[in-house]
Amino acid sequence: MRKRIVRGVTGRATSGDSEKEWRDLQDIAIVEVTSEDPRFPIESAFNSGGPGWRAAEPGEQRVRIIFDQPTSIRRIQLHFAETAIERTQEFTLSWSNVNGSDAKEIVRQQWNFSPTGSTREVEDYHVALEDVSALELAIKPDLSNEKAPAGLALWRVA
Repeated sequence: MRKRIVRGVTGRATSGDSEKEWRDLQDIAIVEVTSEDPRFPIESAFNSGGPGWRAAEPGEQRVRIIFDQPTSIRRIQLHFAETAIERTQEFTLSWSNVNGSDAKEIVRQQWNFSPTGSTREVEDYHVALEDVSALELAIKPDLSNEKAPAGLALWRVA
């Protein structure tokens, strides 16, 4: 996978999922990320069983997948995990088409993580997107504490 670290805004497969369905993003896209902990590189968020990605810096982060060629997207799956800190996370998933128009929001969602309760969030979106040039994930890791790092266990696209 090709990647870029850009300065900006300071898992596992579930049963029934066919691994053939998911695209190998390292062959068809470049990824941009605003921050990266070297122990948790962005590439591992695109591989089942990897440690996932974690930002090196606290606060809002962005991860952008830029496709080499316009592509159709039918499914997007996001896995988040937090076992240590109680926090409320908000993420926004958007897409851009080849016409260069403004990004269009797919979903904006909040999730409450609790080490004694909810430690994993899995989102599975069935979409009908054509001529996609980029997908962007903006993560506000903690709405009440700017010191929490953003993380992403798995991001898959079909």
